[in-house]
Amino acid sequence: MGRELQTTELKKRVMIELDDKPYQIIKADFTNPGKGSAFTICKLKNLETGAVFDRTFKSGVGTGVYEPDIDLKVVEYMYGDNDGFNFMDQTTYETIHVTTDQVGDSAGYLQEGITLDLLFYKGQPIAIDLPNFVVLKIKETDPGLKGDTAQGGTKVAIMETGLQVKVPLFMKEGEIIKIDTRTGDYIERAKA
Repeated sequence: MGRELQTTELKKRVMIELDDKPYQIIKADFTNPGKGSAFTICKLKNLETGAVFDRTFKSGVGTGVYEPDIDLKVVEYMYGDNDGFNFMDQTTYETIHVTTDQVGDSAGYLQEGITLDLLFYKGQPIAIDLPNFVVLKIKETDPGLKGDTAQGGTKVAIMETGLQVKVPLFMKEGEIIKIDTRTGDYIERAKA
């Protein structure tokens, strides 16, 4: 167990250990009500199970939150199978298997050859940390209508990985786009 963190250190994307479990802060809102003590409300994601819940931490008192024993390894995604996903450690070239539950919603961003961070908690792989942006090809979407360039209009496109993304009306099947993995939003067309 690392050192105890202060409420001022509880920010979005920070990894913590709470009650001997690893979590990542998805959202953190600091509130100073004027009367009473200030506090931070955090939305926490359990890195082992994917469960999400809210927790309030009062300012100026012990948080019970510690720096976790987490290591990061740079890995390359190789392929998926019935039990999960297989990655290659970029340092040792060994294959590391990660379960479907541990990858969770991030599976839609995985394409062969993508390099990312694999999180290890107390020596065991528990989750993947995607790059902020990925580039994927549109596999299926409704055809755009001629002259259909309305500002702000969107439609759903299915990527080569099965991920569904809202894209502008003018996008066509086969186009390659950049997606923000933090929000799932279309960013722009990408070059092949």
